[in-house]
Amino acid sequence: MIIFKSINKLNKEVNFKADIGFVPTMGALHQGHLSLIKNSQKKSNKTLVSIFINPNQFNNKKDYKKYPKNIQKDLKLLKKLKVDYVLIPSIKDVYANKSKKKFKIGKLNKILCAKYRSGHFEGVLSVINQFIKKLKINKIFLGEKDYQQYILIREFLKKNSNIKTILCKTIRMKNGLAYSSRNRLLNHKSIKESASLTLKVKKLFNLLKKNLNNKSIIKNFINKNKIFNIEYLELRNKNNLSKKINKKNVKIFIAFYIQGVRLIDNF
Repeated sequence: MIIFKSINKLNKEVNFKADIGFVPTMGALHQGHLSLIKNSQKKSNKTLVSIFINPNQFNNKKDYKKYPKNIQKDLKLLKKLKVDYVLIPSIKDVYANKSKKKFKIGKLNKILCAKYRSGHFEGVLSVINQFIKKLKINKIFLGEKDYQQYILIREFLKKNSNIKTILCKTIRMKNGLAYSSRNRLLNHKSIKESASLTLKVKKLFNLLKKNLNNKSIIKNFINKNKIFNIEYLELRNKNNLSKKINKKNVKIFIAFYIQGVRLIDNF
């Protein structure tokens, strides 16, 4: 495993023609990240993992500061997986050209997380843009848990590159809760309660698929689970996140707060 702290050095020493899979992360690695890496290793000759907490995608400075960090533990996990290359760039290195270009997402995309996290996805696209300009990757691996992020990155890359976007399934704990770096900020009780809620959402989704027009079920569900401060609970088309849904293309999306921590999931 070779660790790079400079993008320029990585570009000089790595042969990108060798079919390299790219797994971008913000560290605090968990089983979900490890699954992305394993997928890349199966489908690529070499795998590059980045660890970069992108300040541009946080609409809350406190959230940015408290984001979990454990670089030494992350590197041990990556070494165990025999990852080929790890990139740990500085903010200055990623945004070296001091680009002030602000990415805008259209009004139709101001839904789900984009509706409540102003500037978040613009920040995500800004760092993805920097990476694709500076790294000669041909495929990127993203997790299904962050489904809206996947859709936006996929469409952005279609317009701006030849990079293939590969979606990998959500990895869950034994209790059903999706792995997330933010889970580390929760106590045992909150983990258990969050798992209980997501299982309820899964059951609700199975019920809704029998009658997609029964919106009162969702309202009742939110009212019965006010303890979680549900930000949104919506049915969307999995192909484009529109509201044009049917039993074959529908997914359910949720964002909620527990113990002051925001979690998302989808089924």
